[in-house]
Amino acid sequence: MYNRQVPYCPYYMNQDAYHSFNTKWRIEAQKFAAFSGVVTRIEDFSSSPRDISGGCYKLMSLESKDMGPVNFVISPGTYFVNHEVVEVGDKVTGFYDANAPAILIYPPQYPAIVMAKDTEYENVIVDYFDNQLINSTRNLKLNISPSTDVILTNDQPFNRYPGDRNLIVVYGPTTKSIPAQTTPYKIIVLC
Repeated sequence: MYNRQVPYCPYYMNQDAYHSFNTKWRIEAQKFAAFSGVVTRIEDFSSSPRDISGGCYKLMSLESKDMGPVNFVISPGTYFVNHEVVEVGDKVTGFYDANAPAILIYPPQYPAIVMAKDTEYENVIVDYFDNQLINSTRNLKLNISPSTDVILTNDQPFNRYPGDRNLIVVYGPTTKSIPAQTTPYKIIVLC
């Protein structure tokens, strides 16, 4: 005879609670890492010669004095802060998902989530901010003012409280407190 095994869970699982937990865990578990450097090369990136998305993906190479070279795969979904065009020679910071699997090649290659051109008077951070608007490393707190633009990646207004979300924050000076506090110029909500 044959053994008929039926998978089952011996415990009752509330599917609604599971979905909520899984979504919350996924949002909080995504950790962003950053790499800053000078753009040394930008070229088309395709996975095969007959790739129908030819020209839609770019490979951007950055070089840092301290960290060496890194390649970023720029997709149509990569968000460029202030929609600035990046060229060879620009100083930029690329943000990527630190928990995502990466191919083992040299130089390292990451899919870019956000790219920001470095400027003298603006800082950019991509991180998870809790309900008190403190980031995941607990070293930056946001104080929203009426002049702070809170928008989506498509530049449409975001009309809810931006806490408990992954955010792109463009800000200037900070206090010397712990955590440092700032009034951001712009908050972009990553939905």
